[in-house]
Amino acid sequence: MNYIQFKNRFFNMGCFSIHQVYAWQSEFDKSNITRWVKRHLLVRLKNGYYSFPEYLNQADFRYFVSNRIYCPSYVSLHTALAFYGMIPEAVIPVSAVGALKKAKFENAFGTFSYRQIASELMFGYDIKPFSGNHALLFAQPEKALLDLLYLYPFYNTSKELEELRLDEDFMQQDFNMERFLGYARQFQSKALVKRMKMLLKIYT
Repeated sequence: MNYIQFKNRFFNMGCFSIHQVYAWQSEFDKSNITRWVKRHLLVRLKNGYYSFPEYLNQADFRYFVSNRIYCPSYVSLHTALAFYGMIPEAVIPVSAVGALKKAKFENAFGTFSYRQIASELMFGYDIKPFSGNHALLFAQPEKALLDLLYLYPFYNTSKELEELRLDEDFMQQDFNMERFLGYARQFQSKALVKRMKMLLKIYT
């Protein structure tokens, strides 16, 4: 197997799995992958998933990696809040929400953490066009905040909520309160409602 042929087949996919390779060539020798990783011609993302080093410097590609290596999932929580400018911190790990069990992966693109929610709460994300024919699953601001309040119960005091330092201009001008309240009802969580009321008292 020639690496150039392989790259021509899979490069535009951005990320690919070994199962996709076998679907392409059932007799493919997996030792080629091991050799190309050692020669830094491929980047191992997690067991069975790979990408190419040319993508390491591509802006926002790590969000695409997050979607691909553990799905179904969408980028949310602190990462999404920082992306929208709702919190001041430059969040380095990529945080996501999904229907699978809690997980964490590290690779050359960064650290990827996943929190689990019920499958019926897998909503409130946009499909954003990304790099040609690809797309990102990315939480809307209102859902990212609800995911945070729901999955991180220590945000249960005014002090903890104030330390989020949500951008007040965003909350007043860009935050969709009707969507926020509508999404919240779908959680059917009294604890979440309590945290929401404290948060709205601080930031609205």
